[in-house]
Amino acid sequence: MADLPVPRVPREALPEGAVDSHAHIIGSEFALAPGRAEDPPEIGLAATVAGYRAQLSALGCQRGVLVHSILYGLDNSVTVEAIRQLGPGFSGIGLVSDKADGAVLDRFPDWRLRGVRLNHVHGGVLSWEGALALAPALAERDLHIEMLLHTHAHLEAIEQDIRALATPLVIDHLGWPDLTLGVEEPGFQTLLRLLADGHVHVKLSAIYRLCDPPYDQAAPFVEALVRANPERCLWGSDWPHLMLGDARMPDAGALLDAVFDVVTDEESRQRIFAETPARLYRL
Repeated sequence: MADLPVPRVPREALPEGAVDSHAHIIGSEFALAPGRAEDPPEIGLAATVAGYRAQLSALGCQRGVLVHSILYGLDNSVTVEAIRQLGPGFSGIGLVSDKADGAVLDRFPDWRLRGVRLNHVHGGVLSWEGALALAPALAERDLHIEMLLHTHAHLEAIEQDIRALATPLVIDHLGWPDLTLGVEEPGFQTLLRLLADGHVHVKLSAIYRLCDPPYDQAAPFVEALVRANPERCLWGSDWPHLMLGDARMPDAGALLDAVFDVVTDEESRQRIFAETPARLYRL
C-alpha cells in the first residue's frame, strides 16, 4: 500500500452529520511496537490526516472515530495527536494493557478517547479477563470496551460475561463471522440476542475482510443485525485498511453502497450513520 486510499463517491448521500466510526491512523514520526505484524506505509501524520479528510469528504462524512492500531502498541500518541489535529467532531479508542491503572484511564477524556480496544482474534495487549477486571474503572469514567472477535469461535463462551458487564461493549466488523456457516450459526445468533437485548453495539464495518466484492455474501448478516436492533448498529470504513491479510484492498464507497443496499429506510440510516455513533463517542 504505497498510497493512502481515497474512495469513489457512493451512489447515495449519507445523512447530515454522518460519522465514520472506525478508522486507523499512521504516522512515520511515531515509534512502532516491537513484534508488530507488519510495518505501515512510510507516511507522516500530517499527510495521513489530510488523506483521512479526503476520504471523509468523498464519502460524505463530517465526523470520525480513530481506533488506535496495535502496530503502535500501548503508546497512543499517534492517535491522540491525530484527534487533536482533526479537531471537534473526532474522538477515538485507545489501547491499554491488563495492568492499566486509574492514572492511565484518567487521561482518556482529555484525549477524547472514549474506550479501550480488545483484539480477541489476533491477541494483543489486553485480554478478555483483563477487560472484565477493568470494566468497573472504565464505567466510572464513561469509557467502554471495543472488541474484535469471531462470533463462531468466541461469543457463546462469553455471553454471560457480556450480559453482566459493567460498561458498554462494541463489537467490531459484524462480529467477524464465518459467512459460510450462515446467519443461523449459534455464535452469530448469540450476537443477535445480545444486540436485541441492548447488551452490545455492533459495527457494520470491514465486510471486505469477510468476502469479496460486490459483498453480497455479507448482506444477510448486515440485514439480520439491523433487524435485531438498528439503534445499536453503526458503520465504519476501517480506513486505511491495514493488515489486509488475504483480503482485497477495498473501495470504501463500494462498502457504503453494499450497506445502503440492505439499509434502505432513512430512519435507520440516520441512526446508524449519525445518531448512534455521535451518542456513543460523544461527538
